[in-house]
Amino acid sequence: MSTPKSVAIYDTTLRDGTQGLGLSFSSLDKIRVAEKLDEFGVDYIEGGWPGSNPKDVDFFAEAARLDWASAKIAAFGSTRRADRAVEDDPQVRTLLEAETPVITFFGKSWKLHVAEVLRTTEAENRAMIRDTARYLKGQGREVIYDAEHFFDGYKDDPEHAMATLFSAQEGGADIVVLCDTNGGTMPDEVAAMTAEVCGALEIPVGIHTHDDTGVGVANALAAVRSGAVQVQGTINGYGERTGNCNLTTTIPNLALKMGVEVGADIPRLTTISHFVDDLGNNAHNPQAPYVGRTAFSHKGGMHVNAVQKLARSYEHIEPDTVGNSQVILISELSGQSNVLMKAKELGHELEKGGAAAREILTQLKDLEKAGYEFEAAEGSFELLVRKALDSYTPLFTLHEYHCTTRRHPETHFETCEATVKLEVDGQPAYTVAEGDGPVNALDGALRKALEPFYPKLAEVELRDFKVRIIDSHTGTASKTRVLIESSDGKESWGTVGVSFNIIVASWRALVDSFEYYLLREG
Repeated sequence: MSTPKSVAIYDTTLRDGTQGLGLSFSSLDKIRVAEKLDEFGVDYIEGGWPGSNPKDVDFFAEAARLDWASAKIAAFGSTRRADRAVEDDPQVRTLLEAETPVITFFGKSWKLHVAEVLRTTEAENRAMIRDTARYLKGQGREVIYDAEHFFDGYKDDPEHAMATLFSAQEGGADIVVLCDTNGGTMPDEVAAMTAEVCGALEIPVGIHTHDDTGVGVANALAAVRSGAVQVQGTINGYGERTGNCNLTTTIPNLALKMGVEVGADIPRLTTISHFVDDLGNNAHNPQAPYVGRTAFSHKGGMHVNAVQKLARSYEHIEPDTVGNSQVILISELSGQSNVLMKAKELGHELEKGGAAAREILTQLKDLEKAGYEFEAAEGSFELLVRKALDSYTPLFTLHEYHCTTRRHPETHFETCEATVKLEVDGQPAYTVAEGDGPVNALDGALRKALEPFYPKLAEVELRDFKVRIIDSHTGTASKTRVLIESSDGKESWGTVGVSFNIIVASWRALVDSFEYYLLREG
């Protein structure tokens, strides 16, 4: 089999990715990630396992109401249970009730699992795969079959492993995906077995790899060279144990190195990588290929000298191809193209090398040095751009704000109270509000002060609040980054604040949220 001209990208960040340590999303987070993936141009977005938890239930309900530009939403589940009719299996019913156009289900390829995990016969295992595929296909869905532990099963008993794939094909599955579930297979083995399957089946073949031996991406590429036409993976390689195939490395390798059409908007790659990290409240990997902050950095000596004359002398691609930027560490020069691209996305045309672009870049560097991150805080970034373009008018002049927490000795109940003193166009406002915590109280007091002047603020609600400690080695003296997500019921946006004082950081993010919304509304 030869390398296909195009490959479909199947993202499982919201399901397989969240099974890894350190990544968790709320229902709203999952929708935001899915919307970014759709904008990025992936073909499939696996939302989770319907019915397994309330967050996934909420996600599929919301996803069914939204219009998706390029991606198909997929629900994930398993075959019917042994010795049970497929139409009577409640887990299979939940897959249909998710109302997704695509259903992905997995089955057992390895005899070890058939005997020791399912505790059934090989014939019944094949029937479970075939019946489930046929039933789901009969309900008008696109059906993807994930052959769990295929490579281990093939090495154990090729005939048995292949028979399970034929069962999926007989049931009407649209594609069979070979899974290296334990992540222990080497690229040459993946290439040979994938070629064998592609030559034997009459339906397309995909690949799903894990990174337990550090070759998850290499295995996916090897499978594509052997004829696989779908690659499953996660943004930034999140996933169980050491993670899944990293799509932020695989996608540019396919498109830029192998000439395979992937459909994704490659210049958005760095943005979506950082967006998922920020929304998941995780630190970026600075050394990540293509999207890491040091992926195109140079420091000292002949490297800097050569790069300043000819960038490709020490860079395998132009950084802005993937939305990243070159960094000359010795002179602190970082890419202006990233700023220009982001500003353009927000509707602001900046002249490359112009005064506004230089000012924004300088402020960005100063703020990022102070601990700010803007990938999931587009509201704060747009305010930064507007201020540089002189198209910004403050909502109000702040005189003071104050927060207190009182603990009642008898009930042990704690009350947070906030006061805000400000003026709008010379008119003073002094308000007090109580809340469940200091940020909630500040939010209430600020709204009381501003809504008489800006009634549309009543439409804005704070929907998420994340706190990250910066430079944690300094202990309680560490800086705090606060990321706030707000919504008017139609759109959502993020804002950020940084300070040694968590209240101050929260205040900055809160004010940015209100200002961004009102400026956007004109």
